[in-house]
Amino acid sequence: METKWLEDFVSLAETRSFSRSAQLRHVTQPAFSRRIQALEAWAGTDLVDRSSYPTRLTPAGETLYTQSLEMLQALQSTRAMLRGHNSAGQDVVEFAVPHTLAFTFFPAWVTSLREKFGPLKSRLIALNVHDAVMRLVEGSCDLLIAYHHSSQPFQLAANRYEMVSLGREVMAPYVKADADGAPLHQLPGRPGQLLPYLGYAPGAYMGQMVDMLLKQSPTPIHLDRVYETDMSEGLKAMALEGHGIAFLPYSAVKKELRARRLVSAAPAGMPGMEMTLDVRAYREKPGAHAVPKRSAQALWTYLVETAGHRGTEGSGAA
Repeated sequence: METKWLEDFVSLAETRSFSRSAQLRHVTQPAFSRRIQALEAWAGTDLVDRSSYPTRLTPAGETLYTQSLEMLQALQSTRAMLRGHNSAGQDVVEFAVPHTLAFTFFPAWVTSLREKFGPLKSRLIALNVHDAVMRLVEGSCDLLIAYHHSSQPFQLAANRYEMVSLGREVMAPYVKADADGAPLHQLPGRPGQLLPYLGYAPGAYMGQMVDMLLKQSPTPIHLDRVYETDMSEGLKAMALEGHGIAFLPYSAVKKELRARRLVSAAPAGMPGMEMTLDVRAYREKPGAHAVPKRSAQALWTYLVETAGHRGTEGSGAA
């Protein structure tokens, strides 16, 4: 039995919807259903009454729901106690970071930090967006770094959490260049001639952003989804092999653009094919339930001061 099954089950008990919980847990609905079924197999009894709608728990499910909340809370409390014994880790700043940012923005950002802020001991925890946010909520990281867009804000209580902007990231469509440096495929495509599209898996945060961008495009876009994955690095690898068009953050492709291994898939002047995302750091406000490490507090103070300086200069770039 895996603890994520209990987290899935708690989500289902609270939303009463397989589809909504799958979205919140950033997995496909079939995968989410299989995890609930695996938990039922482990329990040896039905936990969900599938004859009703909205979804309703069986009596056994109600019992497990109550116990799951207690078990998950106990695990988190135990983890916090164990971390308290680890004095050697007091100067290590732990970051929860979604996969895309972990491979693109984070490495260069840490390099810049060490040049300007000074030596930094860090631990990166790369997760999907939901689980990265849960790390912050559960007190299992010092800072969460994530993309932000006004259409998909995180539901973090302002009286408990605070945020600082680290910069901005532009997401746009890219494709392999041919021998002459021209794009192998160019948007927008035609109804009878769909362009091969490398997309994010359903439920992925970046996938939701791309879907919104495509729906709002003033020009109809004609794509044929030929491949999907959760991670932008996976899409980039496929794009580099010439398998199709991928929407990627600039930090993921800047080296390939300079080398002309990838080029823009949108013609010059084509509107609506870029999206600007904020890159933000979040933490729980210091208080009775959150006492930051000295190193994490020093870093946060530096980030706030740096963001204020950027704001004074009118710059939004990292």
